[in-house]
Amino acid sequence: MAGTRVLLDEFSPYRSRRVVVEHDSRTTAAYLMDARGRIRVPVWLANHEPAPETGDPAGLYRGRAPLMPAAYTRHPQGRAPFDAAALRAVWFEEGDGVALLEGEELLAIIPGWAEADSGLPGYAREAIGRSPYAWALDPVRAQLWPRVVHAEAYWSWRDAPNAWRTVQRTVFNHLTRAIGPPGHYWDVSDGHAPLIRVTERPPAADRPYTVLSTVGMCGQRMPTLDRYMADTSEYARIELAMATTLPAHAAARVFRWIGAFPWRAVTWFGPGHSVKWLDNPEDRLVRRDSAAMLLVSDPAALAGEGPPPPDTAGLTFHGDPVRWLWLVPITRPEHLFAKEHDAATLIDKLAAEGRSWILG
Repeated sequence: MAGTRVLLDEFSPYRSRRVVVEHDSRTTAAYLMDARGRIRVPVWLANHEPAPETGDPAGLYRGRAPLMPAAYTRHPQGRAPFDAAALRAVWFEEGDGVALLEGEELLAIIPGWAEADSGLPGYAREAIGRSPYAWALDPVRAQLWPRVVHAEAYWSWRDAPNAWRTVQRTVFNHLTRAIGPPGHYWDVSDGHAPLIRVTERPPAADRPYTVLSTVGMCGQRMPTLDRYMADTSEYARIELAMATTLPAHAAARVFRWIGAFPWRAVTWFGPGHSVKWLDNPEDRLVRRDSAAMLLVSDPAALAGEGPPPPDTAGLTFHGDPVRWLWLVPITRPEHLFAKEHDAATLIDKLAAEGRSWILG
């Protein structure tokens, strides 16, 4: 809009979300956007002129924030504009939510569970009660402030020179103990968070297949989990793995897209979830006629009379358990069957048909 000044414009570390704070002389508002620039959650921050009795929330989506009605603002006569130099964003570890600070004081929070279409636009310091523009921050400050403190500490830790090596070493050594000696090691990242590698564990005397595993996914909690459960610790951190007799370097290419998928698509992977293949020609050797990947936490049901799957349990990271999810390709009819029934029923069906968890 003409006359609008941008006070803050910042992408999340995973580059899947963006926060923009705009001032248009009447009001200041923040917008949480997706990677394509579409507004997902708007939140009013302040009026700078006297408040009306009513407002028009649709304006938040037209790029011109409406004035907050008088009953819902701490300053019905308006307050002074914000100093852009004093504003900063603190992204949650998951990358799906953000806190806005004015100096060291909390100004607003747009959590990962905010849904403007459902009537939750985010929390603002200047707001009173609940309006379509913003909800009051004070009632949830004690609950959400620790998330902000944790987020600042997390990104400070990630900026330390040896932080990523700590993640690598922890996962790598755990896999050596649980599965066996390593082979090749590949970088499947694109230069920014999440940083992910893939480690190869070649066949051994008691294992006629290669194990490929990500290294680094557990270094950051997955997004959106707190929309679905109160205690997210059990599911927050994962690594992905595949057992295969195919050439390891070809099979490992799958992890180039699926390893970063939760943070790029702002979603989470859990046991029994299925992920549709991306249209990527380099994955054809692995993809074949499959339509999706089934994520299996315990593939023992698909082991038949062969050797049991490795036991990867026992690793924790930053206090959360790390869960390994194994990739099992499934066809489109099987994918639809899982959606109609559930993953456990599909696994029983695959086991009855003699399907192996080993790709090859």
